[in-house]
Amino acid sequence: MARLGGPFFVVSLARADELRYSAGMTTTSPSPVHIIGGGLAGSEAAWQIASAGVPVVLHEMRPVRMTEAHKSEGYAELVCSNSFRSDDSDMNAVGLIHHEMRGLGSLIMRAADRHQVPAGSALAVDRDAFSADVSAELAAHPLITLERGELAGLPPAEWDSVIIATGPLTSPALAEGIRGVTGEESLAFFDAIAPIVHRESINMDVAWFQSRYDKAGPGGTGADYINCPMDKAQYEAFVAALIAGDKTEFREWEGTPYFDGCLPIEVMAERGPETLRYGPMKPIGLTNPHNPTVKAYAIVQLRQDNKLGTLYNMVGFQTKLKYGAQAEIFRMIPGLEGAEFARLGGIHRNTYLNSPRVLDTRLRLKAQPRLRFAGQITGCEGYVESAAIGLIAGLFARAERLGQEITTPPAETALGALLNHITGGHIETIDGGPKSYQPMNVNFGLFPTFEAAPRDEAGKRLKGKDKAAAKKRMITARAKAAMAEWRAAHGLGTAGLGMLDSD
Repeated sequence: MARLGGPFFVVSLARADELRYSAGMTTTSPSPVHIIGGGLAGSEAAWQIASAGVPVVLHEMRPVRMTEAHKSEGYAELVCSNSFRSDDSDMNAVGLIHHEMRGLGSLIMRAADRHQVPAGSALAVDRDAFSADVSAELAAHPLITLERGELAGLPPAEWDSVIIATGPLTSPALAEGIRGVTGEESLAFFDAIAPIVHRESINMDVAWFQSRYDKAGPGGTGADYINCPMDKAQYEAFVAALIAGDKTEFREWEGTPYFDGCLPIEVMAERGPETLRYGPMKPIGLTNPHNPTVKAYAIVQLRQDNKLGTLYNMVGFQTKLKYGAQAEIFRMIPGLEGAEFARLGGIHRNTYLNSPRVLDTRLRLKAQPRLRFAGQITGCEGYVESAAIGLIAGLFARAERLGQEITTPPAETALGALLNHITGGHIETIDGGPKSYQPMNVNFGLFPTFEAAPRDEAGKRLKGKDKAAAKKRMITARAKAAMAEWRAAHGLGTAGLGMLDSD
């Protein structure tokens, strides 16, 4: 068995029949699984289900009805950053979940790998090429039917297996239907989008290319970010301008909490004058070749956003500033004084379920088990996490359709740790449910701890940074072993239905 290859891989109808036979089925197709939402989670879930020989109807309301954030009708459109974050599977929880998803035949990860752009140690993609690739794969699969149009309310009762993967921008009619069946209000938080700058408008007499600590990532050189330096006076003036800048008013949205992993830049500035210097504008690990003897007080980084290298996004600069204020304030940054913006920042409201209270361990709605949820609407945060929960939901739904047994991924794995957080891993409870359930990126804090402290080869206990690094390696090594065992037990990945033969 081999990984799928080529951007326009097409599964033949005969091969689809072969898939059904391998799953112990007849050539008569089972009833389709309906998936609502063609984002990262919905696209991944559709691929996982159809790859096992189970038909899928993938419903996407765009372009019939657009959202506040989407710009195209493409599947798996990236509306915020173009980064899938760290690709280091030994030292980073996000890189570990990349590793696990690749092993399970992830469509999203395969497209991301094909369309990566330089981004230091991160995996970033050409967003348009990535979405086009995913869209082409879905359209070419003989067991996936693509339907456009908004679903007015809950799915029809005759749809006996449904995955709702509508993300943080669920349409009002469907959101209201979900509220009705869950018996409680969904929670909400604001999410913000960072501006994108035309590369040719950046003053490289001031700015320079360098990755932090010169670290090269996938497809990178160690000089993958554009860096714009500030001295103390420039930084203080910039922070003052951010705080005073004209901002979007939310009216009925006010009081909704922000997700700390995606705070608007001006909200961070309001938390204290040094906050940005210890966040997205930290100056460490970078040396200005234009003035190497003077250390910058703060640095703004821009990351390549498309394959051509003509667009760069401002890292960590998601914002709720009004457009006029954005252009004026961001041109205060040395090197961006003449910046031309391909897209200015924006903000929208994200909605998500109180998942530990309303979902079971298989992501099914307790009040109506035919409905399964995936992606950001479950309370995970981030592109990779959304796709990962879509992958898990797809595995659960296809096993259910095929009458097969499947256990949840082990808690020691990244997929299992994230799933546990969503479906009941929160430790603060009240009346049998979570006291404060908030969106979460995958991180090592979600994994089971080790009883034994890490030691060096001589048996001496490690301390400080050495201890932290050793613990991360212990967690990822254990996770990889647990995932390999789980995959083998269920015949998944390169030895199972998640993969197809290719030459």
